[in-house]
Amino acid sequence: MDGTIEIDGLKLSYYRSGNGAQPVIAMHGWGCKASTIALLAAAATGPDTTVYNLDLPGFGTSDEPPASWGIMDYTRFVEAFADRMGIERPVLIGHSFGGRIAIAYAAERPTSKLILVDAAGIKPRRSLKYYFKVYSFKAAKHILPLVAGKTRGARIIDRMRGKAGSSDYAAASPVMRAIMSRVVNEDLTHKLSSIPSPTLLIWGEEDTATPLSDARKMERLIPDAGLVSYPGCGHYSFLERPAQTRAVIENFLNIKR
Repeated sequence: MDGTIEIDGLKLSYYRSGNGAQPVIAMHGWGCKASTIALLAAAATGPDTTVYNLDLPGFGTSDEPPASWGIMDYTRFVEAFADRMGIERPVLIGHSFGGRIAIAYAAERPTSKLILVDAAGIKPRRSLKYYFKVYSFKAAKHILPLVAGKTRGARIIDRMRGKAGSSDYAAASPVMRAIMSRVVNEDLTHKLSSIPSPTLLIWGEEDTATPLSDARKMERLIPDAGLVSYPGCGHYSFLERPAQTRAVIENFLNIKR
């Protein structure tokens, strides 16, 4: 069943499945939407669960945030969704960017269980080349409008941004670009030890966006965590190992078909 709800003036789309007493909130990664993680939502749907698979603000058919949100802004929004829907102690599922929100939520509010799939949340180590590119771009933003004029300078900067940034960044609106720049630099490592709920980590061993070392660090710092990793799989490991992922999630949530 598809649904929409308005929270603080923003329309949020979600997809509901199941009618069980245990609520589950599923959250997708950056540049994706609810349908991207439909497999995860389906795996968590059983006789005793009700799954809410969200189009996070700025993605799918949900409204874009009005400003440059950080992770805690997204987390507060999901918390408001839970409150409006009467959801208490949900199971949280987060892939990539959705994992950031799941971590922040689980560290502050009661959750039954937590499933992190190739999740972001640990600030990556950056190379000297990366910082050179970033700070060169920042310098150009200040200098080019003075040298080439505001209009021509803005066009040159936009071309530089498209070439230097990721495809996700180049395709995003100005607000979503600002959000992406902000959230990728938010380190949630300090929150991991505050997560009391049992946690399942599902990871691709060849993930280059959120490497396996991140998963191992999360497993070490979250008090009750276990890791399942897939050899030869990348950042969308659940799509590369669908049957195994279903089995692991069903076992973790005690779902009987």
